[in-house]
Amino acid sequence: MATMLTHPQVWGAIDRLAARYGYSPSGLAKKAGLDPTSFNKSKRITPEGRPRWPSTESVAKVLQATGATIDEFISLLTKKERKPKRPVPLIGFAEAGSGGYFDDGGFPVGSGWDEIMFPNVDDDNAYALEVSGNSMEPLYRKGDILLVSPAAQIRKGDRVVVKTKDGEVLAKELKRKNAKAVELASLNPAHKDRNIPAADILWIARIVWASQ
Repeated sequence: MATMLTHPQVWGAIDRLAARYGYSPSGLAKKAGLDPTSFNKSKRITPEGRPRWPSTESVAKVLQATGATIDEFISLLTKKERKPKRPVPLIGFAEAGSGGYFDDGGFPVGSGWDEIMFPNVDDDNAYALEVSGNSMEPLYRKGDILLVSPAAQIRKGDRVVVKTKDGEVLAKELKRKNAKAVELASLNPAHKDRNIPAADILWIARIVWASQ
């Protein structure tokens, strides 16, 4: 009985090939002369919800850029390959509220960061925040580590980190976002939801993993 390739298998092979040669998916796309966002996970499904497959031209360019053979790529269609750990910047929530750690887009900058080793990090600008206090219980507790991706696409229902122009740093669930305001649901039922004017928000980024 013939076995057909699946959409997750093909994209998984590209992810594993990228990891094998020391690239993130976006880094591999750039190395192959493609748009750096070509292999982003947010682009693997169309806005209409249909699977978007990589083109044969894209695969050929990736093989040429890495020097991998087609047999190697085929072997990665079903093989699970662990991504090597790499250092990710780490600070606490208290430090995140002060200046000098982020640019206006929410990307980590400057010195003073600690480092923590993380596997499976596709965003080269990802960073980690250590939870302090109990304002995010019971979902996140003191000492939990949140991995934040400033480049990740944000949708309703995502858990996000928000920094206001006043220096307040919040971890909430996104309820609604438009040109006028951002509505945030509190993770702790003891704390009220927030409705913050868009003009008062410096940046917003998605939480992609937590060490619960």
